[in-house]
Amino acid sequence: MTNSLRTRWHAALVAVRGGAEGPDPLPYADNLLARWAEPQRRYHTTAHLAAVLDRVDTLADHAAAPDVVRLAVWFHDAVYRPDRSENEERSAVLAERALPEAGVPAGVTAEVARLVRLTVTHDPADGDTDGEVLCDADLAILASAPKEYAEYAAQVREEYAFVPDEAFREGRAAVLRQLLGLPRLFRTPYGIAEWEPRARQNLTTELELLTGM
Repeated sequence: MTNSLRTRWHAALVAVRGGAEGPDPLPYADNLLARWAEPQRRYHTTAHLAAVLDRVDTLADHAAAPDVVRLAVWFHDAVYRPDRSENEERSAVLAERALPEAGVPAGVTAEVARLVRLTVTHDPADGDTDGEVLCDADLAILASAPKEYAEYAAQVREEYAFVPDEAFREGRAAVLRQLLGLPRLFRTPYGIAEWEPRARQNLTTELELLTGM
């Protein structure tokens, strides 16, 4: 998987450079991959990175700049500490620091950072097609098959192992209720048609298991 991810990073970075020369992309990929492999991660791992990139490929026709979205995927959880609340902001700042060094134009860097910050709320504005693609790709795990969804939920619990059971149940239930209360979980036509119904069923099932309803 690592070599495949390096190849995907190289392709996206070269594409956004527009053919301009720049530093070797691979050391930047290796730095990011090391971050995605940190020991505190159970769900937010290189497997999650690869899965979100795959989903961007599925949704690429909806994006205005799919390679910019792909770079945002690489950075969106590059900084991840479950016991901290500023992960997205720190990830965006990392993008703002690393991408210019890697030869990425200032406008592209700013857009990548904006997209990363958007994953705080997963609430892109109407017409923000790149934001819609990133957010839908990131949330697509919610629409996975029941066994995969159960594995995802268990991995999230492992990442928050430092939280007592009762507090975790209350917090997780609040997150699930908030998601179920949204008019739509997904914004792209594909996401609405293919992922929305199953995601709502998965969220409802997890909430019932957590609360005994």
